[in-house]
Amino acid sequence: MSAAAAAVARAARRYFSSRLHTTTTRLLHASDSQAAPREASGSFIHPAAVVHPDAAIGQGVSIGPFCTVGPSARVGDACQLHAGSHVVGDTELGEGCVVQTGAILGADIPGRTIIGENNVIGHYAVVGAKCQDLKYKTGDECFLHIGRNNEIREYCSIHRSSKSCDCTVIGDNNLVMGSSHIAHDCKIGNNNIFANNTLFAGHVVVEDWTHTAGAVVVHQFCHIGSYSFLGGGSVVAQDVPRYMMVAGDRAELRGLNIEGLKRNGFSDQEEQEIELSESPAVSCMVESIRMSFVQGHRGICKFRSWNSS
Repeated sequence: MSAAAAAVARAARRYFSSRLHTTTTRLLHASDSQAAPREASGSFIHPAAVVHPDAAIGQGVSIGPFCTVGPSARVGDACQLHAGSHVVGDTELGEGCVVQTGAILGADIPGRTIIGENNVIGHYAVVGAKCQDLKYKTGDECFLHIGRNNEIREYCSIHRSSKSCDCTVIGDNNLVMGSSHIAHDCKIGNNNIFANNTLFAGHVVVEDWTHTAGAVVVHQFCHIGSYSFLGGGSVVAQDVPRYMMVAGDRAELRGLNIEGLKRNGFSDQEEQEIELSESPAVSCMVESIRMSFVQGHRGICKFRSWNSS
């Protein structure tokens, strides 16, 4: 190789070596900048999370890796989004909520999902998804409103309403155990316990302090009265009056929910007087039964003694 060619080769190596060093340094600085967790207003956002700049993030929020938060989402103070959880669509998450891995809140459809304070959303739960009612028209607004202090466990599904004039509603202090389903337009009260695989079809109304055992199925438009108990594996096709216990396929009345009444503070005197017409508890139960026979309602479950074959 001639001296001139060797000189050109050395110059080329110096030039490209310098360019490579500059480019590598710039990329390393950019990587370090991107990898640094974002901290704003006392909140922590993992660098692997995707949070839209238009999302409203409160104080002291923790957002883990691989989470996504959409542009219309609002995440309240002190919320925790565990790894791989998602808040999408027009969804509001109240203060102090915990969203565990894999859970999806909201949907990119018209309408809104509102979740109150101090709720726990379990692993891979889907809350605020589009309903499964074939009468739903694409583009219609649909709504879900959840109160405070509820625990919604793993793999549960809770759907928005089927039309803009209605709303799926869940009150306060409910425990919804794993793999349960609450369909469109249901109205759930307060302090209820739904065991695993409890399935509510559309438009079901559940009052307060009810308890279902596992694998219960409730037909659409049924009404479940306060302080009632639904036995395991029951298929409920008609209304359940207040204070009553039902079981079976199809579910039948099995008497008063005595144990449930005791646990909820009813005195022995109230239990003894429950057959008397002047008892407030009886009056409430009779009103519940009457309402089940109003036009358009499904009537009540038939009576069957435990001792019957």
